[in-house]
Amino acid sequence: MTQLSAGESLTLADASGKPLGRLRMAVGWEHTHTAGFAGSGSAPVDLDASAVQFAGGQFFDVAFFNNLATRDGSVEHLGDNTTGKGEGDDELISVDLTKVYAKVDTILFLVTSYQGHSLEYVRNAYCRLIDEEDAELARFTLTLQIRETGAVMAKLVRYGDEWQLQAIGSGIALKTPTDSIEMLSPYV
Repeated sequence: MTQLSAGESLTLADASGKPLGRLRMAVGWEHTHTAGFAGSGSAPVDLDASAVQFAGGQFFDVAFFNNLATRDGSVEHLGDNTTGKGEGDDELISVDLTKVYAKVDTILFLVTSYQGHSLEYVRNAYCRLIDEEDAELARFTLTLQIRETGAVMAKLVRYGDEWQLQAIGSGIALKTPTDSIEMLSPYV
């Protein structure tokens, strides 16, 4: 397993150099005890994982709680956790790199607060990449106090037949990935 920091990358291949096919991006978090509107502690923080596909810098498709799979079937959101409670991963997105439409060259992974909470209310937020055998390939942990309602956690970038994971960890003012596709352009 490789712990990534913002700006670092990892080529997605097995020990022999063969490109990986099926992966899962797992996202986890815990809300702080003071989370909620005006610090009331009453409302749990509902974070949502999303995967947004781009082709040549242009929006192509998205998988998130309101659109569970991309048209090409390569990316699938596996369920919505609305509280972040419990141990382990809170939301999973499955990616089959062998099925990604040929023109798609970038897949952004986002975490956004559906109710508009600042990510300052979130503890231990991470995204991790898991292979078919449930081995953790890479982990990116958010360590910054992000005041925005979302974060671009990482992206997958296609280079010929290979894919590379690049850690980002940048705050963004979105509650859902479809609020403003234009805001995602700088990360593509």
